[in-house]
Amino acid sequence: MTTTNKEALSIEKRADGVFVIRMDVPGEAVNTLRASFAKDFSEVFASIENDAACKAIVFTSGKKSGFIAGADIAMLEAVKTDTEAAELARTGQKAMDRIEAFRVPVVAAIHGAALGGGLEVAMACHARVASDDKKTKLGLPEVMLGVLPGAGGTQRLPRLVPIQTALDMLLTGKQIDAKKAKKLGLVDEVVPNAILIDVAAKLALELAQKHGKPGKKEREKKLEGFDAVQEAALTKTPLGRKFLFDQARKQLLAKSRGNYPSPERILEVVEKGLSEGFEAGLEAEARAFGELVVSPQAAQLMTIFFAQNALKKDNGVSDASVKPREVTRVGMLGAGLMGGGIAYVTATIAGLPVRLKDKDPEGVARGLGHVRGLVEGRVKRKRVSRQEANEQLALVTGTTDDATMKGCEVVIEAVFEDLALKHKVLAATEAAGAPDVIFASNTSSIPITKIADGSKHPETVIGMHYFSPVDKMPLLEIITTAKTADWVTATCVELGKKQGKTVIVVNDGTGFYTSRILGPLMNEAAFVLSEGVKIEDIDQALVDWGFPVGPITLLDEVGIDVAAKVGPIMLAEFGDRMTAPPGFEKLIADQRYGRKNKKGFYLYEDGKKSKDKKVDTSVYALLGLEPKKHLPADEIAQRCALAMVNEAAHCFGEGILRSARDGDVGAIFGLGFPPFRGGPFRYVDTIGAKEIVRRLERFRDRLGVRFAPAPVLVEMAKTGQTFHGTNAIKPGGFPRKKKS
Repeated sequence: MTTTNKEALSIEKRADGVFVIRMDVPGEAVNTLRASFAKDFSEVFASIENDAACKAIVFTSGKKSGFIAGADIAMLEAVKTDTEAAELARTGQKAMDRIEAFRVPVVAAIHGAALGGGLEVAMACHARVASDDKKTKLGLPEVMLGVLPGAGGTQRLPRLVPIQTALDMLLTGKQIDAKKAKKLGLVDEVVPNAILIDVAAKLALELAQKHGKPGKKEREKKLEGFDAVQEAALTKTPLGRKFLFDQARKQLLAKSRGNYPSPERILEVVEKGLSEGFEAGLEAEARAFGELVVSPQAAQLMTIFFAQNALKKDNGVSDASVKPREVTRVGMLGAGLMGGGIAYVTATIAGLPVRLKDKDPEGVARGLGHVRGLVEGRVKRKRVSRQEANEQLALVTGTTDDATMKGCEVVIEAVFEDLALKHKVLAATEAAGAPDVIFASNTSSIPITKIADGSKHPETVIGMHYFSPVDKMPLLEIITTAKTADWVTATCVELGKKQGKTVIVVNDGTGFYTSRILGPLMNEAAFVLSEGVKIEDIDQALVDWGFPVGPITLLDEVGIDVAAKVGPIMLAEFGDRMTAPPGFEKLIADQRYGRKNKKGFYLYEDGKKSKDKKVDTSVYALLGLEPKKHLPADEIAQRCALAMVNEAAHCFGEGILRSARDGDVGAIFGLGFPPFRGGPFRYVDTIGAKEIVRRLERFRDRLGVRFAPAPVLVEMAKTGQTFHGTNAIKPGGFPRKKKS
C-alpha cells in the first residue's frame, strides 16, 4: 500500500488494486470546491490514467467528518461577470465529466455532509456508498444562495431519483439523510463509517468485474411498475413534461411571487435537459449559473450566508478571548408553549438535561406533553428512531419545586409578562441555586434591566428571547444590560448555538430590537386598514414584497391582545411615532384575540385559518370601516416596510445593535424580512440613504411624524456613508433624547 499527494488530493494505492483518492483541503475544517479544484482533479486522474495497477477508484474525504460542503462561496462572490461565472460552471462540469468518463469505476464513499458541489462530485461517480452517521446529509442547497448547481447537478439528479423528488430537492435546497437517499436511489449502500471505505472498494471492484464500468443507462434510476410508467410519462413525453413543469411553475410562483429568479431558472434548465438531452442541459445550466451568480438577489443571499458564518464564531462580546462556562443542566421556568419549546430544543438538539418547572402538576404535565408531542412527530416522520426518542424524552423531567433547580448552571424563565412575577421566580432561583447561576428571561417586552433590579447578582441576569414556535424559528435574541458579565453573555450565546439557533446579541431597551421594529410595521398596517383598505389587500401587498405572511395575519398569530398590551408601553417610551390608529380597542372589547381564540381578522376552523383564508368581514363594521379604498400594492408595502426599516435605523443609532450585520440577521430570521433584500440595513445601502430619507419625508409630510427619518439616516444622506462596507457608519452616536 503506497500513498502519493497532490496538495488537497492524495492517492492511496491498496493491494487489491483500488486506488483511494482522499480530498483534504489544507488548513480548513471542511472541504470546499475552490477555483483550483478542476485542475487538481484533472492532474490526479491523469496521473493514474495509464497505471495498470488501478482496477477501480474510491473517492472520499480526508476530513474526520464531512465529505465536501459545497463550493467556496467566497470564490463565487468574487466573480464579476456572468461570462466569468458561466465559464467557472463549464470548468466544473468538465471535471465531473472526467470522473464519469474514467476508464475504471469510481465510487464515492460519503461520510458527513455532501452538499452542493460535494453532491455533484458524488453523482458524477459511478456509484455511491454513504455512512449511516447522523451527520451524513446529501443535498443541493444552491437555491438558498440565489444560484443553482453549476457542475451538472441539475442534470444528474433527475436521472438518478424520481423527477418530482429531484425538483423538490433542487427547488427547496432540502437535505436528506443516507437512509432516505438509498430509498430514493441516490446512494447504493448505507453502512457504518468504520467499514465505509472497504464496502466502497468492494463495490468498485464488483462494478469493474461486471462491466468494466457501468454505462449511463445502467446508472439511471431504477423504477418498477406504476412508478416507472409515471416517471416515463412525466419525463419522456412532451405532454407529460408540459404538465409537470407548468404545475411546478404555478406552485413555485405562488410561493416566490417572482422575487427569486433561481428556482425559475432551475425548472428551465431541468426541462431543457429532459427535452433536448444531457449536453444541452449542461450548457443551459452553465448560462443560467453565470447570470444568477451576478444577480442582486444572489449578492444579498450570499451576504446573509457570510453573516451567519461570522455569528457562528462570535462569542457575543467585544473581547474575543472571553470563554463560555460549561453548561451541564438547564432549568426551565414556565411549562407553556414557549417553555416546552425551549426545553425541547435544549434536550433534542443541545443534548442537555432540562428540569421543567411550573406552578402545579397540571402545568408541568402540559409542558411535558408538548415536548413529547414534538418528539413523537419526529418519530412519525422517521427523523429519529424510537430508541433515540426515548433517550431524548428522558432528558426532560418535570417539577413544581424550586429546590430541584439546584445544579442548573442556566435557568430560563418563560412565565407571564408580569414584572412582579418575574422578580418572584428570580428570587426563588437565586435562593435555590449557586451565587453564579445565570437567570435568563424570555420576556419579549419588559426591559432586562428592570428584571435585574430584583436580583442580588444583576451581573448574572440576561435576556434570551426565543421566537414562537421555538422548534421552528431559527433566531435567538440575547439581551444584555450594562451590568451583565461578559462570561454570562458568552455562556448563553454558546448555549443558543448548541440549541441550533442563529444568535444575535443586543443591548437592553424597551422592545429590544426585534419586538421594537415589528411594532411600527404592524402599526402602519393598522393605519392602512383604518383608511378603508381591505385586509387581504394589505397582507397580499407585503407577501408580494417578500414577507412570508402579511402583517394582519401576523397580528392574528401573535395575538391582538398581546399587541394591545405592548402598544401603550411602546407609546410611552418612544412617543408619537408609536401612536396607533383609534378604534382598535374595540377589538379587545369584542374579545378578538386572533388565532388563540379563533376570533380575529380572519375566520378559523379547528384553530387554523379557513382553507380559503377568508377574512371575517364583521370586523369592518366593528371598527366602523367601509373597505372601499384602493391603494397601490407598492405604496402599502413601502409604508409598512419603511416603518420597520426606519425603526431599525433608530435602534442602530441608539446603540441597541452591535452591528448592522446583527440587525439584518435579526430581521430576516426573527421577523421574516425578505432575505433577497438583505435585511433592513442592506436594503438601505442598496436603495441609498438619500433616497430612503426622501421616501420617508414624503410620507411624513402626508401622514405625520411617525415617518420622520431616524437621525442616523439623515446623517448618512448628507455624508454618503453606508451601514456596510468600507465607508460604514458606526452604531451608536445618535442617542434618543430623553422625554421631558
